[in-house]
Amino acid sequence: MSESLSISLTGITDLPPGKIAAIVTSLEMFEAPPLRSDPPGMEGFALDPIGREDVARYLAIYRALGERWMWFSRLVKPVAELQAILADPGVEFFAVRHDGRDVGLLELDFRVSGEGELAFFGLDESVIGRGAGRWLMNRALAKAWAKPIGRFWVHTCTLDHQGAPEFYQRSGFTVFKRSVEVDDDPRLHGHMRRDSVPHHPVIA
Repeated sequence: MSESLSISLTGITDLPPGKIAAIVTSLEMFEAPPLRSDPPGMEGFALDPIGREDVARYLAIYRALGERWMWFSRLVKPVAELQAILADPGVEFFAVRHDGRDVGLLELDFRVSGEGELAFFGLDESVIGRGAGRWLMNRALAKAWAKPIGRFWVHTCTLDHQGAPEFYQRSGFTVFKRSVEVDDDPRLHGHMRRDSVPHHPVIA
């Protein structure tokens, strides 16, 4: 099957079976935004660095948080490639801890000189709506802008939480690009459960 696809900009584009598509929104900022206070009741939350050797813990958090939003880019990588990313000092990984368990993931990528990427930002459904998102973003921004960077950016897509673009914009990011992303459906290749992301049906 051809790996190319012509996309219509004025109508419907047919996807081959086994593919998924999303609209990607990329956002950026060029200086640290004004500091925002943490919401009340955040005393029980903490950031815990994930060990660079602890691929199992990283993947467990990634899968638990991302399975409902079609996070799969880390799941399809060979283990050696993922180990190399975790070992790279230009990438930082943190688990969000609450009530003695991992309930979130923060991943910051500084491998491009002068830039930082908010690579992964996610929270368990049990803590969403309680202010944990603002708490975590405050820490992401502080850690990013403590580095010698001139640009901090993030991307989200239509498979993510529907409020993500607005949340990032409230946090100081500005949209600079929208794209169409097409990929293989990871549920058809054993990387995710077949019944995951039920709002986005499998078309095999």
